[in-house]
Amino acid sequence: MRKLFFLITLLCFQLFYLQSITLNKVDKINENKDKFFYNISETSKSEFLGEILVNGFSNDDVKMFGEIYKKAKQVGANTFSLKPIENVDGSYQNFDPGYYILNLYYTSENDIPSEENVAYLVSSSDKSQKIDINNKTVELKPRSFLKLKLSDNEVMTVSTRKLLGSAVKLAGKENQPSLYFSMSNFRIRSNDSIYGGINLKSGDITGLEKSFGMFLTTIYSEQKKD
Repeated sequence: MRKLFFLITLLCFQLFYLQSITLNKVDKINENKDKFFYNISETSKSEFLGEILVNGFSNDDVKMFGEIYKKAKQVGANTFSLKPIENVDGSYQNFDPGYYILNLYYTSENDIPSEENVAYLVSSSDKSQKIDINNKTVELKPRSFLKLKLSDNEVMTVSTRKLLGSAVKLAGKENQPSLYFSMSNFRIRSNDSIYGGINLKSGDITGLEKSFGMFLTTIYSEQKKD
């Protein structure tokens, strides 16, 4: 009976700690107070600070980003990139949402590239969703996103197709930074804004703060628009 109780306790312990987010490596600590945490592809002008290892899968992307954000800020990181993981033959593994590493950097704000007049539509973490883009139905797969290029001579209407659903009109503007929208409710708590300001508004279509939007489009897959 004691052995059975021990095995059940051990199993519950393993399930509870199924996911871990750790500072896998720290090379340097930067003392900046920047609140943002952006994804960058060009790192030649960035200072490498360390790595975060995410081990174990979770659908709670809000909580996961909060933990990653807090650990990144412990070393003063304001930018990150996804670290490719090599196979034994030298090739690179496909992205695994249950095991990945983020490189952490400090980058001067003037050296961070700005993407303009682009909108990202991010799906649910666990369900397919049908949305309308200019009255054309598109099915967003779970853990995916659409990247839309915006033009100043075209207004694009995106809606969630529900009777009382949300709709947003998008158009290009001069110097307009990239926009990020969730097509589902992330059930964001009011105090989650301490993690870089995750949400801008509520509803079926939620505007996402750039840091959180960049994180989601890093761990989700791009779905091409037909």
